[in-house]
Amino acid sequence: MATIRLPGLIDPHVHLREPGATHKEDFDSGTASALAGGFTAVLAMPNTNPPLTDAPSLELAFAAARTKARCDYGVFLGAAEDNLDRAAPLADSCCGLKLYLDQTFGPLKLGRLDRIAGHLERWPRRRPAAAHAEGRSLALVLLLAALADRPVHVCHVSQAIEIRLIRLAKERGFKVSCEVTPHHLFLAQGDLSGGRAEARPPLATPPDRQALWDNLAVIDCFATDHAPHTLAEKDGPNPPPGFPGLETALGLLLSAVRQGRMTMDDLLARCHTNPRRIFALPEQPQTWVEMDPEAAWQVRASELHSRCGWTPFEGMSLRGRVRRVQLRGALAFEDGGVLAEPGYGRNLVVEGQPVPG
Repeated sequence: MATIRLPGLIDPHVHLREPGATHKEDFDSGTASALAGGFTAVLAMPNTNPPLTDAPSLELAFAAARTKARCDYGVFLGAAEDNLDRAAPLADSCCGLKLYLDQTFGPLKLGRLDRIAGHLERWPRRRPAAAHAEGRSLALVLLLAALADRPVHVCHVSQAIEIRLIRLAKERGFKVSCEVTPHHLFLAQGDLSGGRAEARPPLATPPDRQALWDNLAVIDCFATDHAPHTLAEKDGPNPPPGFPGLETALGLLLSAVRQGRMTMDDLLARCHTNPRRIFALPEQPQTWVEMDPEAAWQVRASELHSRCGWTPFEGMSLRGRVRRVQLRGALAFEDGGVLAEPGYGRNLVVEGQPVPG
């Protein structure tokens, strides 16, 4: 068994469902899933219940993470219609500001143009602003960020027109970065049915998917948008949008390396180097992922660590398995078992200062 060693991977877009929906996932199960997938750091989104829009709600997430997180983490603040004045003072506690310009899971969609512009103008540039922006909303946020002369990170790009707009914006000097999910790279409309196909943004057409591959050079990060819901919810009358993805991402991306669609350097740039740079994350010392790139395995939800109990990739055959993960000098995962204790994970953003090693 020939293994290779990678730096700890960083997922800049996960939903850990805490506070408010821990039957789907929490900081314990979600970070266990991250370690099993080779991720030593995750950045958690704010569309929880309650949404993370002020100091008290943020403290609910931080308190849970302090006692439960097994890998390192950061937490996003949510931009809301009513927290324009309260958001910026919280910047040094958060890994970034999340703006929802399109329909998502939860109540954080921004509708007022003045609020979108105000958040982009006021949010400190030392912390990134990340936007859920599709189609016309993408054009809007690119313009407003340019007018505010600030960087903006576009989440889960899925359509051909979107990646082309971002390419044009980059070519014209806009301060924009973007991410793409494995499910938008490897799935398309018609691959799943019923509530299990529900996602935001939706799965796009095969030509849209091909456009993402054709514009790989434009894509800065791969992010799972790990968004767990239980199978009963997904198969119910009002299925919520989202897929779990932390434990399948690396195997899927390695298949693209094997097929010659990208190199291992391309993968590491988008799963380690660029996320760390864009989100200004400190180095994780003595941290690595040891994997067997040839190990074959079949995706089975029953063998995954996520609490949600299902995966859109059920039954898929993949090659490339995480064998061991070391996090800050301690063995955190080995051959299917999570060894890091709840609470071992550290907040990568503490009052604007890197966490010491």
